[in-house]
Amino acid sequence: MTHRREVEQHRQTLGEIREIMNSMKTLAYMETRKLSRFLDAQRAAVAHIENVARDFLAYYPDVLAQPRRYEQVYLLFGSERGFCGDFNNSLLQALEAHLRRNNIRQPRLLVTGNKLCMHLQHDPRVSAFIDGINVAEDVENMLNEVIDALNQLQRKPVSLNVLYHVPEQEQVVVKQVLPPFEEYRHARPEYPYAPLLNLPPNNFLSELMHYYLFSALHEMAYLALMTENMRRLQHLEGAVKHMDEEATKLLCRSNALRQEEIIEEIEVILLSSTRRDHERNKKYR
Repeated sequence: MTHRREVEQHRQTLGEIREIMNSMKTLAYMETRKLSRFLDAQRAAVAHIENVARDFLAYYPDVLAQPRRYEQVYLLFGSERGFCGDFNNSLLQALEAHLRRNNIRQPRLLVTGNKLCMHLQHDPRVSAFIDGINVAEDVENMLNEVIDALNQLQRKPVSLNVLYHVPEQEQVVVKQVLPPFEEYRHARPEYPYAPLLNLPPNNFLSELMHYYLFSALHEMAYLALMTENMRRLQHLEGAVKHMDEEATKLLCRSNALRQEEIIEEIEVILLSSTRRDHERNKKYR
């Protein structure tokens, strides 16, 4: 009886854990649906800004600052919560591979997400640990902290590279956002006349950079959060399936133990009945 109770308690505990995981899976799915709507608009905004920058710099390439020596800063979009597989480890592997490939020895790191921060809590390269995001509505506050951390680093020119996950790709993306638009320095004009501006070219580029940084970081944060939730959804689906299989095994084990208990009870009843019959026969001899 005691052993069967232990099996039943274990099965009940698994059922409670399964309900929690199933709720987490549902929340992750809801977040991916919400993010898919945000991402469509954000990607369109970033693509539009990049097209404007390409067109503008094809006619005004001299407004871009000349290449110089920058302090190398890396922003890593890690996860705030677990149950997302190798999400954070793959970021760290991509970072180290990028640093080796580009011979960068003393980078400064801005790290977001509690789980990733735990991996790097003793790393001297980290300049700021920043709270991560659980839902899309957290992105604004997180990016404000990122901008504050960048402002504290800008004692000299900064090159900011962002490492983040993209749902459509298996590998981590590394993208430079500061200084922006370097890939358009040698863009060729597509039209016979330069675009008409209401601002001086330098002022126009400054405003465009501001909007680009704001939009690009939002897009990257949304992509990272989307990937995190998709990984969590996949991970939890596997965990829930495994727990269902374990619960089925425990139910079969519990039923088998119950059958053994019933057989033992029947045997006790039969033995007791046999003993009474034997004693009754002895009495009437």
